[in-house]
Amino acid sequence: MAAGGEDEQPALLPDPAERRRPPVHCRLCGRPLRDREARTWGLGPECRAKLALRGAPRPPDHPVEQDPLPGV
Repeated sequence: MAAGGEDEQPALLPDPAERRRPPVHCRLCGRPLRDREARTWGLGPECRAKLALRGAPRPPDHPVEQDPLPGV
């Protein structure tokens, strides 16, 4: 023991407030994400399902009119 006070030992476990992860929010709707997969994707399950249904339209198939290359 030190003179004039007790020895303070370091805590064996970190403070629960320090172990808490920073909040992660959905990039589409802004709701907080709770499960591991949602945090990894950055999207909640509902928003991920919405994006899976949405896609870019396929471009129409049509040949491009162009002049033949000279010398070929």
